[in-house]
Formats: sequence, structure tokens, C-alpha cells
Amino acid sequence: MESPVHFWVPSIAPSGFLIYTGDRFPEWRGNFFVGGLSGQQLARLTVDGQEVQQEETLHFSRGRIRDVRQGPDGYIYLAIDDRRGGLTPIVRLEPADEH
Repeated sequence: MESPVHFWVPSIAPSGFLIYTGDRFPEWRGNFFVGGLSGQQLARLTVDGQEVQQEETLHFSRGRIRDVRQGPDGYIYLAIDDRRGGLTPIVRLEPADEH
């Protein structure tokens, strides 16, 4: 058994992992995205080989992030727990300059 290359203290309870390959966020191409259940956050990691160079935490106050995926349109989609126990909302991330 080997120790993990990267971990969080306290744990964000990772859920969902994505290596971004789209064109909607060209500056994020090749970055890793990890959803967090306990932290209600999305972590963006820049990586060189097996070494994490930088980590950015993107906070969401909408609930626990269950999964993170890239759609065929190049956007990043998050499945988030509904706080009231309803259907799981899907949130699409868009670049700020698109509006």
C-alpha cells in the first residue's frame, strides 16, 4: 500500500473526479477537479506529473457535491444534494466572461 499523493486535512470527503479536457475553460485544461461532500466545495488542482502544483478551493453554499462531470459541450456540471431531500440539482459552471 502506498500513501496518497494528495489529501485534505480535514477531509473534504472526495466524491467525483474530473480531468478537464474541454474548451469552455481553456486555462483549466488538464486540471483535476474533485467534489467534496463534507466541505460543500469543488477543489481545482494543477498537476505536474504526480505532484500537485497548486490547489484552488471553489466554495458552493448549495449543498454537498455528489459528482463532477464534463459535458460534451465543454462545461463542467455538478450534482449537488438538495438540502430539503428533493431531487438532486445539476449545476452548470460557466466562465464569468460569458455574461
